[in-house]
Amino acid sequence: MTSPEEPSASRVVQYCSELISIDTTVGHQPERKAAEYVAERLAGAGLEPLMLEGAPGRSNVIARMPGREPGLAPLLVHGHLDVVPADPSDWSVHPFSGEIRDGYVWGRGAVDMKDMLAMILDVVTTMRAAGQAPRRDVVLAFVADEEDGGTHGAAWLTEKHPHLFADCETAIGEVGGFSVPSPAGPLYLLETAQKGAFTLELTANGLAGHGSMLNERNAVQSLARTVAAIADHPFPLLLTPTTREFLDRLGEAFGLSDTRNDPEQALAAVGEIGRIIGATLRHTATPVALNAGGAPNVIPAHAHARIDCRSVPGHEEEFLAELRRLIPPGITSEVVPRGSGHEYALDDNLAGTITAALLAEDPTAQLVPFCMSSATDARHFSRLGIRCYGFVPLRLPPGGDFVSMFHGIDERVAVDSLTFGTRVLHRFLSTY
Repeated sequence: MTSPEEPSASRVVQYCSELISIDTTVGHQPERKAAEYVAERLAGAGLEPLMLEGAPGRSNVIARMPGREPGLAPLLVHGHLDVVPADPSDWSVHPFSGEIRDGYVWGRGAVDMKDMLAMILDVVTTMRAAGQAPRRDVVLAFVADEEDGGTHGAAWLTEKHPHLFADCETAIGEVGGFSVPSPAGPLYLLETAQKGAFTLELTANGLAGHGSMLNERNAVQSLARTVAAIADHPFPLLLTPTTREFLDRLGEAFGLSDTRNDPEQALAAVGEIGRIIGATLRHTATPVALNAGGAPNVIPAHAHARIDCRSVPGHEEEFLAELRRLIPPGITSEVVPRGSGHEYALDDNLAGTITAALLAEDPTAQLVPFCMSSATDARHFSRLGIRCYGFVPLRLPPGGDFVSMFHGIDERVAVDSLTFGTRVLHRFLSTY
């Protein structure tokens, strides 16, 4: 197999920079211009991209790259075109400049996730120009609206156009594939599980009255106590097969013992990524909104709260039961689903192929599964029975805070990480 070298290395940087310069801020700028950019490059590589819109301007691009062995189930490779908002006054560079500086490509979407879109486009272009093909068919999905739930993107596609993915059994997308340093060599974290998500809406109904008077039916007071009880509740440690293996592997890499019973030592060892992993070891319920009254001297009759709930995959019902025990009579609740959690075993073929692709570029690489604390478009594609994994291969430079790049100020991706990821992705698609 011929590996992608220069000029592919410069092309992926160009693609990433140009994609960042197309503002696709969710809720403000539709994805159509970025979708047209992607479709033009796919067509230039000889593919036949299909553009579908879940709403005017909310564009999705689907294409199929034929493989050498058509009898194998196709692989779905998906990424989202939209990004979260960015205030230019907070940034060192303009967030939609795509500036290349100090060995990095800067801008909103550099790691979430126009870096992966650029790598996909580069690999497709390189393969097709060289007359190469992936081992199996690859279904490419560049989707809208992931940052706002996928209503016009993956959720809409899986509901309205499921036939496009009907024969796919496995998928890769965000978040995973990045390196974490350890004494035993870099650990590349592969996302094999995600927590489920739902919103808990609480309403307290009380007796309206004057703020100067005693009121035993104060809706605000009742709701505040309930919200505090939920937020302060010590949900127990709940390890799944993924999190148990993650803790075991960290124990081996860092020379730690009993990481399952004392996970905090392992989380401290991996630095900032421990913030993500720590949130996957138990259910979480985080208050995100409170709304009641308005006048300074009026006790309102009603008070409302919204709680962001994330469930350990496979344990959603017991989580709900535990939450309901914390809600007293007089407080009504409504559960608004936002996506079921999932957890997939890592079969030998997938693990072996990813590991081999990493080792070809980093001889000390080790593949380690992990659970994601938040949700991605995988929640939608998994409803079709597709096993979804997070794999955006990046060998990260030392000293950076990769976690803070997601939705953060001065988001950027190293040029070396981009070119590394492109080579790994090329090998993976060629051999899986």
